[in-house]
Amino acid sequence: MKLQRMNRRALTLGALAVSGALALTACGSDDTTGAGDPTGGAKATGSIKCDDAQGQLLADGSSAQKNAIDAWVKQFTSQCNGVQINYKGGGSGAGITAFTQGQVAFAGSDSALDSEEIAASKKVCSGGQGIDLPMVGGPIAVGFNVSGVDSLVLDAPTLAKIFDSKITNWNDPAIAKLNPGVKLPDLKIQAFHRSDDSGTTDNFTKYLLATTPGNWKYEGGKTWQAKGGQAAAGSSGLAQQVKQTNGAIGYFELSYAKDGIKTVDIDTGAGTPVKATVENATQAIADAKVVGTGKDLALELNYATKAEGAYPITLVTYEIVCDKGNKQDTLPATKAFLRYIASEDGQNVLAQNDYAPMPADIIAKVRTTIEELS
Repeated sequence: MKLQRMNRRALTLGALAVSGALALTACGSDDTTGAGDPTGGAKATGSIKCDDAQGQLLADGSSAQKNAIDAWVKQFTSQCNGVQINYKGGGSGAGITAFTQGQVAFAGSDSALDSEEIAASKKVCSGGQGIDLPMVGGPIAVGFNVSGVDSLVLDAPTLAKIFDSKITNWNDPAIAKLNPGVKLPDLKIQAFHRSDDSGTTDNFTKYLLATTPGNWKYEGGKTWQAKGGQAAAGSSGLAQQVKQTNGAIGYFELSYAKDGIKTVDIDTGAGTPVKATVENATQAIADAKVVGTGKDLALELNYATKAEGAYPITLVTYEIVCDKGNKQDTLPATKAFLRYIASEDGQNVLAQNDYAPMPADIIAKVRTTIEELS
């Protein structure tokens, strides 16, 4: 009887979680039931405090964190069933635009707000401004699809030349030198980049600028600048193109490197090439420094790290909100949701979905700032 009661309770909780996740289906969320459960079986606990949270939260931005948001929303809305959260995941640029135009309660961005974006945010944050709350970390994996090649090592100069159309064939001597003993085919490289303004692009090109500026002559930023190559929208779009195209290479968050997509090991100059893993990205992110002022918690990452086991191509996704002047009808739900995802339970969900939790000292500052939002 005790087992039956436990099973009935588990089924009830599961049904509530699924019903909460339905708010995301119109935004193209992935299937989050059964074996593909993005929560990794994690259970919501007392860290979810609904308080006066009610109504619908609209949000947009980083596609990098979309899988994490889906998992969080499933947990949060299973407890706070008076809240619906619709996160579009249209890219960092779209999210910041929506935020500065007052269309969303919060935005996700893989790049911190710049001075122009902060100035624009003051028009919608009455008496305040937009601030960056670092919430999600992780590796930007370089995925490849080369028939007959199961493992591949590349370094920054070679990556820069590939994505700048200077290296165009997979059996190029520069690639062969980094991969002794690997039979590389005489096959054209199909390099894919983002078509939309993207914080993932910003962080990927920051890595190239920091490590091989002589081979990457572009300014960087959310918009792709190099000539040539092929484009696709969103991290999921890039991953799909790599998966279906022989000879392809592209960059996207590790959580999108699924269904057989192989990822490049990066030669950083350390003793051993570094794999794109959550653990290796966490080691690199732990070296980040807070460079924002006031309540803004923008970080500076060390893309040029040569520490053993530190994966250098990383990003941090920020949740962007007003420090003051948030809309009063959505503020309770916004704070409740942000409070949960910054909690220990919320951060634990990240590692189960191929993301990296924030370092303890940084997430502690985020939690304090959330409580001060008004």
